[in-house]
Amino acid sequence: MLLDLFIAFFKIGAFTFGGGYAMISVIENEVVNKKKWLSDQEFVDMLAMVQSLPGPISINSSVYVGYKQKGVLGAIAAAVGTALPSFIIILLLAIVFTDVQDNPTIEKIFKGIRPAVVALIVAPLIRLAKKTGITYKTVIIPIVAALAVWLGNISPIYIIIGAALGGIFYQQIQNTKK
Repeated sequence: MLLDLFIAFFKIGAFTFGGGYAMISVIENEVVNKKKWLSDQEFVDMLAMVQSLPGPISINSSVYVGYKQKGVLGAIAAAVGTALPSFIIILLLAIVFTDVQDNPTIEKIFKGIRPAVVALIVAPLIRLAKKTGITYKTVIIPIVAALAVWLGNISPIYIIIGAALGGIFYQQIQNTKK
C-alpha cells in the first residue's frame, strides 16, 4: 500500500504541469475514480481543507490522502512521491538550462504549454463548482472574493474570515427559520 501511494502520487507529480491547481483533476481522477481512496464528497472536503493550509496544494493533498490510507508513513510516501518528480526535473533543467535558455524552440515550447496549463486549472474549477453546489446565483460570491483580492488589494485572510463568519451567520438564520 505504501508503494501504491508513492507510485500514484509520483505519476501525478511527473505528468502534471502548472502546479497544484492544474493537478486537481489528475489527483481527483487517481484517488477518487481509479483508486477509490476518497469519495467525491471527501475529495471536495479535502480540497477545502488543504487550500486553507500553508504550502502547495499538491503536497497537502498527497499528505491528506496518504495519512488517511496508511497514517504517517502513508503521508510521507505520498508527499515524497509528489515532490520527487519536480525535484528531478528541476535538477535536470538547472543542469542544461544555461545551455538552452535562449533557444527559440525552447521558448516556443514554454509558450505553447501556457494555454494548456490554464485549461488544466479552469476545468477542475468548473467541475468543483458543480459538485459544491455553486449555481448562477451563488457564483457571485467567489467572483466578489477574487475581485476584492485582486482589485481591492484585500488580504485573502480577511476574505476567508469573512466567508467563515458569513457561513456561520447564514446557518444561524437558517436554523432560526426552522
